Amino acid sequence: MKLFDTHTHLNAKQFDGIEAQILESARNNHVHYMAVVGFNQETIEKSLDLSATYEHLLSVVGLHPTESHHYNDAFESYLVEKLKEPKVHMLGEIGLDYYWQDATPAEQDIAFRRQIDLAKQYQFPITIHNRDATKDVYRVLKEEGLPEKGCIMHSFGEDQYWADKFLELGCHLSFSGVLTFKKTKEVREAAKIVPDDKLLIETDAPYLSPEPYRGKTNQPGFVYHVATCLADVREITLESLAEMTTKNAFDIFGYYPDEA
Repeated sequence: MKLFDTHTHLNAKQFDGIEAQILESARNNHVHYMAVVGFNQETIEKSLDLSATYEHLLSVVGLHPTESHHYNDAFESYLVEKLKEPKVHMLGEIGLDYYWQDATPAEQDIAFRRQIDLAKQYQFPITIHNRDATKDVYRVLKEEGLPEKGCIMHSFGEDQYWADKFLELGCHLSFSGVLTFKKTKEVREAAKIVPDDKLLIETDAPYLSPEPYRGKTNQPGFVYHVATCLADVREITLESLAEMTTKNAFDIFGYYPDEA
């Protein structure tokens, strides 16, 4: 059984100097592949260093919505250069975040749309950050249209209504530790209706630790607990869930390791 954590921040300061230990722990929990997401210049560079060092790590590069006030022509040129790196398989995480006030909604909208355009131009899928901005994220994606290579709604935390809406656009839905929380029944109900070929799992480590580790630092190996919960919700075996979600991850990242 091989799991794929499609969204992790192994490049976060919490893991400085212990990356190898964290990866070994992940392997012991059947997590063989992961996408390390950079969200500003510092974390993009760390993601690229990690994916160059470790065989089954991929890089995702983009500017997080809370960093949108730093998006300009110079950063866009930098991002285009990083998209040429061989281990980069996705653009993100991009989107809208109305919880934090670091960038205005207008600044976020501009950076979001410009990065969608880059993904289309350079043939990359995108991964979407959405916090307290569901209606506007949906509106932008509907207006702009998805890149040909696809789109992931990262750490999906909405109900069946919004699951249907984003699925209609063609998005994949990726479930994190939020799925396991006691008060997120609506997310588990949404997870039941996702077509098999649109389903993904992730940790968003070091954030959003699943039960039974809630309140502790999340790590990629904990995606095992997300997978277990999701298999229970969908009333299938863990092995079937692992095979399904890992194949889906390979397909949207365009990554097909020889031993898989």
